[in-house]
Amino acid sequence: MLEQQMSIANDKNANINRDINKAGTPPESGNSETMRSRERKWEDNDFVPVILKRSDEAVRHPDDILEKAILEGAEQIRRPFVSLALSSVAAGIILGFTAMVVAVLYAHEGFLENPLSFRLATAMVYPLGFVVCIMSGTQLFTEHTAKAIYPFLEGKAGSAGLLRLWAIIIIGNIIGTIIIAVLLTFSDGVIQAKEGYIAIANHFTRYGNGEIFISSLLAGCLMAQGGWLVFATPPNISQIASIYIVTFLIGIGRLHHSIAGSAEMFTALFISDQFTLQQVVRCVGMSIIGNLFGGSVFVGALNYAHIRKTQKLAAGSPASS
Repeated sequence: MLEQQMSIANDKNANINRDINKAGTPPESGNSETMRSRERKWEDNDFVPVILKRSDEAVRHPDDILEKAILEGAEQIRRPFVSLALSSVAAGIILGFTAMVVAVLYAHEGFLENPLSFRLATAMVYPLGFVVCIMSGTQLFTEHTAKAIYPFLEGKAGSAGLLRLWAIIIIGNIIGTIIIAVLLTFSDGVIQAKEGYIAIANHFTRYGNGEIFISSLLAGCLMAQGGWLVFATPPNISQIASIYIVTFLIGIGRLHHSIAGSAEMFTALFISDQFTLQQVVRCVGMSIIGNLFGGSVFVGALNYAHIRKTQKLAAGSPASS
């Protein structure tokens, strides 16, 4: 059996090297073919899938992760309007439960006298709504800041499709957070978190535009990286752990997340007279810009560039010798 596996591996390397040597010249400008993409073609045509594909589930090559992200992003860009909009509204509603659970802790802050213990407690519950939202397959804006960039950079989607996707999802998410904010306001007699919503909104509004932008840029980086980790891990508890870790970091840093913050701000607006619509628009708007910039540039563009550039085939390179 071992000799057979070694023979298969040697045949595979021989075929790959033969294909590379046949190329003769560097790829044309705009050709995104990589060493790994050429390996995939050979595997799909000649290899027994059951052995290799199960290995890929355990440890995925970065180029494979990127290919999966490109396909998923392109699929969402082509998704019909109604389907995408309803999924986005559902995501906003689900994420409102993160606002609820954090507000409950803020409303009963006195039960933890140590400020660090309270901060850790809020960070531990903050990811719960995100886990439910992402694992349920609904469309969250901060996931797509990077996910939609990949097919755009690959040339498989245009700028119109990219902007359409972002617009539909962000509007749907905001509508969802308004709906859940109304429901949380009317149910506060049961939940008893009014003071918590007010405390969170005070934290949200106390900072200037520059501080909110940088804070939300960091949150956008983390959310986009969380989406990348979901692609990189098998569909089991490791995906939940990936989401939990990145959103825990957002919670512990009290960074500004546009959709969770929208649910918190709208609930505070409806439940109290201490805040104005202008404050909500300013804070949520700056958070959207920061999240978008952090996810699309600092994660999406960088991930695409470093994987495509380092995996690019070139005649005469050590890989092709």
